[in-house]
Amino acid sequence: EVQLVEPGGGLVQAGGSLRPPCAASGSSRDVPSIAWFRQAPGNEREGVSCISSNGRSTYHADSVKGRFTTSTDNAKNAVYLQMTSLKPEDTDVYLCAAAPPPCRSKSDDYSYWGQGVQVTVSS
Repeated sequence: EVQLVEPGGGLVQAGGSLRPPCAASGSSRDVPSIAWFRQAPGNEREGVSCISSNGRSTYHADSVKGRFTTSTDNAKNAVYLQMTSLKPEDTDVYLCAAAPPPCRSKSDDYSYWGQGVQVTVSS
């Protein structure tokens, strides 16, 4: 079982940056891949990024490519979503999720989820 906690999020002006962490704990037979999704009320979860268990491979959705990066800190068992050049349309609840490798694009493929954090970008 894997537990995920996202203590970050917040309010930022357009063009600003945020770096919410996803802290992982627990045990898993396979070191999981960690993904970030985002969801607005009434909408489906949208895949934002994924990083492989060894940190060597990342995926980013076209809507955030060039603005968001994903990295790991193995000493802290954390994955960070570095968000830059934020736009009002990036306003959403952001959730991290874990699944056995490799990275997967569908939210249904992820068994473990954090509680989600609100990211609000003002214009």
